[in-house]
Amino acid sequence: MLLAVPKEVKDHEYRVGLTPDSVRELIARGHEVIVETSAGEGIGCSDEDYQACGARIIASSEELFRAAELIIKVKEPQLEERRRLRQGQILLAYLHLAPDAAQTHELVGSEAVCIAYETVSGPNNQLPLLIPMSQVAGRMSIQAGAYCLERVHGGSGMLLGGVPGVPPARAVVIGGGVVGQNAIAMALGMGAEVVVLDRDLDVLRHLAYHFGPALTTVFATRTALEQYVLQADLIIGAVLIAGAETPKLVTAETVRRLKPGTVLVDVAIDQGGCFETSRPTTHSDPTYIIDGVVHYCVTNMPGAVPRTSTFALNNAILPYALAIAGKGYRQAMLDDPYLRQGLNIHRGQVTHRAIAEEHGYPFIEPLSALQSMD
Repeated sequence: MLLAVPKEVKDHEYRVGLTPDSVRELIARGHEVIVETSAGEGIGCSDEDYQACGARIIASSEELFRAAELIIKVKEPQLEERRRLRQGQILLAYLHLAPDAAQTHELVGSEAVCIAYETVSGPNNQLPLLIPMSQVAGRMSIQAGAYCLERVHGGSGMLLGGVPGVPPARAVVIGGGVVGQNAIAMALGMGAEVVVLDRDLDVLRHLAYHFGPALTTVFATRTALEQYVLQADLIIGAVLIAGAETPKLVTAETVRRLKPGTVLVDVAIDQGGCFETSRPTTHSDPTYIIDGVVHYCVTNMPGAVPRTSTFALNNAILPYALAIAGKGYRQAMLDDPYLRQGLNIHRGQVTHRAIAEEHGYPFIEPLSALQSMD
């Protein structure tokens, strides 16, 4: 199969779909890989590094999209990229379609085969291709929050960990999944007072056992959520419903009641965000202030640490890329029901229930869509 790796064009997105090591693995199995020139610069990998692994360098994105059978990206295709997709072409990337009607419409119209990293599943409801970036984003959320707490950035002027004689800031983490766990670890490591809210008692038990009495765990009723966010200096939104838009757990009215200089970091913004006042931002312009509250809502947080993020992502996606390239996407998905859950759009059909319901499309079961090709 001919695989293609374009240079990412989203604002300040420095990650790349495949590392040279991954390219080498694919080529060793008889596949061809083309890479857009300078695609790996953001992770410190030159065109020569890719060529040394057997890749062919392509000068233009148009030529690359025209030639490719399978396109491997990191972030969702931007408008100019979506217009280059063609019928039957395979796209493998983070898509986050639930809050993005325009992208959904254009991908449906392209009749491409669109596989979303974030809905590929695993045993015990794991999301193996989302975990690496959730780990990165969870850790980054505390770095970003600590930075935004500085007075010069609109925050309350608190040092997250405090100093002897001065208490630390209080960080409230909404959601105890992978993002939340990593945010908690970083916040505790920096000396903050940390509270986590979740509606799953098993999650809270696991967190309490893992972090001990340094972490306060709270069952997330509406009353408890309001009580703890109103006391917070830094609030991390770490909620995920796989493939679906994130519920708005903190209302605009509650935001108005927060202490001036409170910082919100909405890691859930890719799926619409969990604060009613959230809207997507970029690394170029990462924050805005509403009612004296700093909002950090960057949609590609891990893009700021592209080397770590790209290598972590490639460790997870390589087996799936090898399976799709080796068997063809149809057989790979028929053989692997977990990979099949990643099929969001198939040749003009919406094959993920939450996305279909969100945007008013008929839902086609992924297995039915694949079997209809017989």
